[in-house]
Amino acid sequence: MTNKTEIGNIPKEKFEFAQREETLHDVKLDTKPIGYFRDAFNRFKRNKGSVVSAIIILFLLLYAIITPIFSPYSATFLDGYYSTVLPKISAKANGFWDGARREKIGESRYDYYTAMAQESGYNPLRKVYGTALSEDRQSTVYDVKLDSYYKVGCQFFDLKPDAYNALIEYQNKNNIQVIYPMTDASKRPSAFTNDANYWYRTSGTKGKADKDANGNFVNIYMRDASGGGAGDIDKYDSLRIDGDDGTYQYAVPNQTGYRVRVCYYKYFEYVNGFEPCFVFGTTGNGQDLFGALARGARFSFILAISVSLINMIIGAIFGAIEGYYGGALDLIMERFVEILSGVPFIILATLFQFHLANKVGVVPSLLFAFVLTGWIGTAGTVRTQFYRFKHQEYVLAARTLGAKDARLMFRHIFPNSLGTIITSSVLVIPGVIGTESMLSYLNIVNLEGSGTTSVGTLLSAGQGLMTTDPHVLLFPAIFLALLMICFNLFGNGLRDAFNPSLRGSGE
Repeated sequence: MTNKTEIGNIPKEKFEFAQREETLHDVKLDTKPIGYFRDAFNRFKRNKGSVVSAIIILFLLLYAIITPIFSPYSATFLDGYYSTVLPKISAKANGFWDGARREKIGESRYDYYTAMAQESGYNPLRKVYGTALSEDRQSTVYDVKLDSYYKVGCQFFDLKPDAYNALIEYQNKNNIQVIYPMTDASKRPSAFTNDANYWYRTSGTKGKADKDANGNFVNIYMRDASGGGAGDIDKYDSLRIDGDDGTYQYAVPNQTGYRVRVCYYKYFEYVNGFEPCFVFGTTGNGQDLFGALARGARFSFILAISVSLINMIIGAIFGAIEGYYGGALDLIMERFVEILSGVPFIILATLFQFHLANKVGVVPSLLFAFVLTGWIGTAGTVRTQFYRFKHQEYVLAARTLGAKDARLMFRHIFPNSLGTIITSSVLVIPGVIGTESMLSYLNIVNLEGSGTTSVGTLLSAGQGLMTTDPHVLLFPAIFLALLMICFNLFGNGLRDAFNPSLRGSGE
């Protein structure tokens, strides 16, 4: 190590000016200055989990916004004949997401579906895997893949003369058989007298087909008994099925018009202009689940974002006043906060639904319940931040220069607290969605009467179908779970980005 004696012995001629003839100037920075939010964004991008979560949240948000606009099914669409049908990705899908599932059926049901295919050409039996004897070894059980759309088969409808004639015109123009011959009610199975799919002769009450000697179905179609020829009674002048000798009766006149028997798959296409196809299937009342989930998600997003913004505004103002002035005013305001925070939210929401919903509506009362106590957390966060920053040098300098309290609060202190406030406000959104879904699931909040649906309402509707039709519950549950997980990861990323000193504190 060099000591002071050695330094003092260095000859004078060894010392030289480094830049004797040059004038020194400040060097311009090679990089651009980075602002607070840009710096936070750069830190956020390094958290891969939060970035992926943000992308998923954006996708779910776009799904909620775009799907109701382009969906062919309106919010009021209900089809009782296609209730709880299985998800189908396209009208021609076969093998995957095709609206069919594996089931085991008896002989009478096998005949039932085989007869449907023979009459209309739409075969509900996509595949037969094999057969086995029943437990009592008296009949055959078929292991099949059953199409939930085709198995609806034919249905009876009462049409007014104008609607009847319009349907006949549609048949003639498009060469599509929609109306099928009426069947003799006295020859249908006694247990299924109103089932339009029994066009064949049966034996017994269970509907087992009574075939001829060649193993063919024997029809029980009604015939024109007047002897007047085709169209004499039913005024039918259109396509006829194979084997019709011109005497089959296709409609029965009644007081309002005609009672007809139609293939419902084709009739749905006639009424709506497209083949039935429900991407997520349908609910128990025949509502398109894909569109209903999007509308429910849109309502949940709007409610949660509205609550978050309102709570942020109220909480920011309340917490700023508390934290800036402090003292006795802070003590009084904190006691008020403690009183409100002591009221259980679920009791508050229940009371509002019982007493306030009848006056202002279900949605406004729910919004009021969220806002009444929801701002408390934001107020506490803002209060803490104001206590932290109000004695900083830049605030004292601004006060010395004559800045008023409002300017100090919202121009100098509040922007420094904005990162923490944004993070807490974003995390309010999943909390509101989860709480609203819980209230709807428990039927504390009933949105069906207000013409609105939500994710929680769909979960509640699918609860009773969990064992028979699990898809009705599955898709809303996946959506809610995905939203909750992604929002939590996204919120953690925001926290780390805006306040790096807290990184990992929530893990």
